[in-house]
Amino acid sequence: MRWRAPLAATLAALALLTGCARSVDTVDHLGGEAREPAHHVPPPPHRRWGLAAPLAPAPAPAPVPHRPRTGLPPVVDHIPTRDKVVFLTYDDGAERDPRFIAMVRELRLPVTMFLTDSVVGPGYAHFARLRAVGASLQNHTLDHPALRGLPYAGQRAEICGQQDKLKSRFGLRPRLFRPPYGTYDTTTLRAAADCGISTVVLWRGSMGPTGLTYTHGPHHLRPGDIIALDPDTPTGPPLTERTTHVLRQAQQRGLTVGRLEDYV
Repeated sequence: MRWRAPLAATLAALALLTGCARSVDTVDHLGGEAREPAHHVPPPPHRRWGLAAPLAPAPAPAPVPHRPRTGLPPVVDHIPTRDKVVFLTYDDGAERDPRFIAMVRELRLPVTMFLTDSVVGPGYAHFARLRAVGASLQNHTLDHPALRGLPYAGQRAEICGQQDKLKSRFGLRPRLFRPPYGTYDTTTLRAAADCGISTVVLWRGSMGPTGLTYTHGPHHLRPGDIIALDPDTPTGPPLTERTTHVLRQAQQRGLTVGRLEDYV
């Protein structure tokens, strides 16, 4: 039939137009190059690190009153404050996972690292990168001995020796000190004071492979708590996961993370 020819021509023209429309979607009409597919939008930092909501900003703390260096430094495991903050501290320097650097940077975590020279070994560059993203580096002795009961000269060598190491590597002399295993005596405090330490820092809460434990008081986080995160163990979760666990617990209690050095 004669009407079939115009119909076929019309269908062919429609097909041609459809193909042109599709080619416009995939080809740049100016340069003739294929367009890049839409970029995947990465998740926000808090979701990347397993948190349901962003961390609340820490309040501006009241200025720490100047205390003349007379007598022995105070020993603290908890900061008396009404600010809804806890403090994250890490010992030794055994773990050097670059993911932890990314976590500190992306979440803007004000963490405090207590470093032992013999444990850090050749890994000081890792802690220089951590310091560059906001971490504070403090003293945890040269060789990690239990100090209690040792003579003054030995304790002083351990504490002042690490002061000198950190000064030579980073240009700073720490004012915070954590004795290994949390053990100390009056001799420790005398040696720490003579090495320029202003505060000896322990912890009320500790995050190990199985969860948070507490040395005294209520078995939950409260404002002013100092939390110690243990070094990695072969069977435990990595440091980033244990940090996320603490952050979740803090958020559930309406808390965020403060900078310890602003309160002592």
